[in-house]
Amino acid sequence: MVTAVAERAGEAMDSEIIRGSWQAPDRFGELYHRYATVLYGYACQRVGMAEAEDLVAETFLAAFAQRHRYDLKRSSAKPWLFGILTNKIARHSRSERIHYRGYARSWQAPVVDGVDERIVEQVTARAQRARLATALCRLSRADRSVLLLVAWGQLSYDEVAEAMSIPVGTVRSRLNRARRKVREALDDGTDYNGDDS
Repeated sequence: MVTAVAERAGEAMDSEIIRGSWQAPDRFGELYHRYATVLYGYACQRVGMAEAEDLVAETFLAAFAQRHRYDLKRSSAKPWLFGILTNKIARHSRSERIHYRGYARSWQAPVVDGVDERIVEQVTARAQRARLATALCRLSRADRSVLLLVAWGQLSYDEVAEAMSIPVGTVRSRLNRARRKVREALDDGTDYNGDDS
């Protein structure tokens, strides 16, 4: 599979860049330019802006250190980089839980003097975001990672399987379980009272 960027612009595939970086380490920076923004956006949603920049930097440092072990048969490094980032986030799981709990607890319905359809919609949307944060906090780390790699990371099932080093069938079952639990939590609307497993 060729990366969309390389395919569109006629640029080198990620695997070619990584192979080239063995002799010319500066070449690895091309991967940073391709993927840093998307990794940062994903990390921000998972742990907040304060932690995201450091996690993305740690991800690229780890990837650079491991570049000699990269499977050159895989033309796209995107799943590999998301896998490293997901592992970094797992090591900072306390930060992720704090981020979601804070988001869920910070929501308060604004005082409304009159009934206005737009204000009602905003209140409803904020309440749903708080419930979503609570639901994400309740998921196991593995289920949450699969769900968010698909939803926020925009990875395919195959890419998630590669990123997490699990079979595609496991991706499907974790994703189904996570979606079901999130749907139940959004319908239920209860507050967070569990812990991360």
